[in-house]
Amino acid sequence: MSDLRSAYSRILPDTFPGQMELSFIDGTERQTLVYEKVEWNIDGERKGLRYGENPDQPAALYKLINGNLCLGEVECLSDGRHLVSDVELLQSGKHPGKINITDADSALGILRYLQTEPAVVIVKHNNPCGVAVSDSLESAYRKAYLADAVAAFGGTVAVNRELDQASAEAIMESYSEVVVAPDYAPGVLDILAKRKNLRVLRIANMERLADWMPRRVLDAKSLMDGGMILQWSYVSSVTAPEHFLPARCEFQGKTYEVQRSPSEHEYKDLLFGWLVESGVTSNSVLYVKDGVTVGIGTGEQDRVGVAEIARDKAYKRNAERLARTLFGKPLSELKDPEERKELDRLNTETNGGLRGSVMVSDAFFPFRDGIEVGLREGVVGVVQPGGSLRDYESIEACNEYNATMVFTGQRSFRH
Repeated sequence: MSDLRSAYSRILPDTFPGQMELSFIDGTERQTLVYEKVEWNIDGERKGLRYGENPDQPAALYKLINGNLCLGEVECLSDGRHLVSDVELLQSGKHPGKINITDADSALGILRYLQTEPAVVIVKHNNPCGVAVSDSLESAYRKAYLADAVAAFGGTVAVNRELDQASAEAIMESYSEVVVAPDYAPGVLDILAKRKNLRVLRIANMERLADWMPRRVLDAKSLMDGGMILQWSYVSSVTAPEHFLPARCEFQGKTYEVQRSPSEHEYKDLLFGWLVESGVTSNSVLYVKDGVTVGIGTGEQDRVGVAEIARDKAYKRNAERLARTLFGKPLSELKDPEERKELDRLNTETNGGLRGSVMVSDAFFPFRDGIEVGLREGVVGVVQPGGSLRDYESIEACNEYNATMVFTGQRSFRH
């Protein structure tokens, strides 16, 4: 067994060079992007990423330091403004690994859209476990954590405001791998230092996250034979309620449209949900209520299945939340039959927290069976790209349940 443990944790050394260049050549014209390897000094040891996705995969983090790339109408500028690739390590018992950095990046990809109020994103394995906005950072953290306390264990917590002492104390009540903030209030680092191997990252440029909302960067995916797929990164075309499109379509000469317009509160949840959706691996469906994710279904092959997974997770996570908030203990420790009975009653009454929520889909519903998964649970609103030949079925379903729906006109796949 000891040999197995050592094999599992054996780290191969990083031999990546200090600089990297990527050139695009069109005839005699050459555009070159120059990257510099990122390293940190920790306990007298200067090196970059500890390892990649697994210990036996060497990895390196590079930041873009020079070069402007313009392809068609899209331009990538190196203007000295970095985010994750220029991160400061304020505390780290060990050098960070690739997953720590990519989880932080995934969190910031969502936070860039959530700047008007305190927001918290908790990420695990490149997907959000819980996302919330509130009137204070501590409140937003507690809501995001309780949205999925099980998955949040060992996750990355990213906040969009200076981390204050109350929020830090709340974070320390459970186990996290990484904390990311634009800055830390006096005394906060002393609180976080109680957990030696907690990676505490400061990204000062988070204060300018809104500047990254419309910016595109080069997104590269390596294939197994060394080939590469390049694309420009995703940017949401919907960043305000007025950007939504009315749910309307034509089919066989008849016009179908949703009868009920969203309320102001529903618009807020629909927008919040759509922006969170941009950071979820597709095929995905999620449910949102009162500025908090209720259930997140990720990476499935069919839309009905992922809607059901998100629904089932909502019931389980709501039961967990009720156990912790009402009885002060995890669901697994709730042994009293009367307490369990009361919990089950409340969970059923609220449909796992789904009653009054909105449903978010990163692609259109090809048939009404997917959207009905949420409508049967009391969903009051739906946001989806639209564009299916059978959009009329989804519209009819919403009208039958007196639910509202809006289209975005844009798909939000993320692989």
